[in-house]
Amino acid sequence: MVAALHDALLGPDKFPAVKTDVEALIDAEVSDKKGASGLALKGGYAAVKKVGPSVVPSAIESLLPDFVERLQPFWNEYAGAGSFADFLTARGDAVADALLGVTDEKIAGSSKTAVKKVYDSLRPSAKKHVIEALPRLGDLVQKHAG
Repeated sequence: MVAALHDALLGPDKFPAVKTDVEALIDAEVSDKKGASGLALKGGYAAVKKVGPSVVPSAIESLLPDFVERLQPFWNEYAGAGSFADFLTARGDAVADALLGVTDEKIAGSSKTAVKKVYDSLRPSAKKHVIEALPRLGDLVQKHAG
């Protein structure tokens, strides 16, 4: 039987370490970006962090349960065969669409104008960035839930 990601990633004994790893994943992904789109992403990320140092950790805390819910069907299908990072990468479009659905829904209901403005400016390239992050995401999930 496949473990529920909710318990494996969001349980009270697991969540603090998962949250720390997710923030490190985001920082690493942003840092690795190159070119004009990388500059835009780095600038947008810096702007969000400037709005408040707690914005990113709070966003992770708020969004992670929904991301975990969207990842559960992929985890179920994966069923422990090989690398979850490779599994997600092979299904990049579907996984990215599932995860971006969470942020699209959340940002639509946000009252934070500055965050909305940054998100709207970065959203067109977001799917590419999410797909590029899937190897790290898969490793993170497998580390904590595998």
